[in-house]
Amino acid sequence: MSKCSADETPVCCCMDVGTIVDNTDCTASYSREFANRAEAEETLAALTAKARGVESEPCEITSTFTEVDGGVRLDIDFAFSCEAESLIFQLGLR
Repeated sequence: MSKCSADETPVCCCMDVGTIVDNTDCTASYSREFANRAEAEETLAALTAKARGVESEPCEITSTFTEVDGGVRLDIDFAFSCEAESLIFQLGLR
C-alpha cells in the first residue's frame, strides 16, 4: 500500500470517493471576453439555465460585466451546495 493518506483498498487499488470529492470546492468559475454586452448576457442566461438544471438546492450565481478594449468581459461564479453538482455542471460544458 502506498504512503498516501487516502483510504485505499489494497486488493483493487481503489479509493473512497470522499477522498477525491470532499465538498471543499463547490464553486465553478467562468470568464470570457465578448464583442458586446448582448452576447455576454446570452451566455450568462444559457449558463444559468444549465446550473439550474444541475442544482439540488439553489445555486448562488454571481456575475460581473467589465468593459474591456474591444468588448465586455463576463466573470461568473456558480456556488453549488455540493462539489458533485459543481463537477456535473463543469463536465456538461465540455
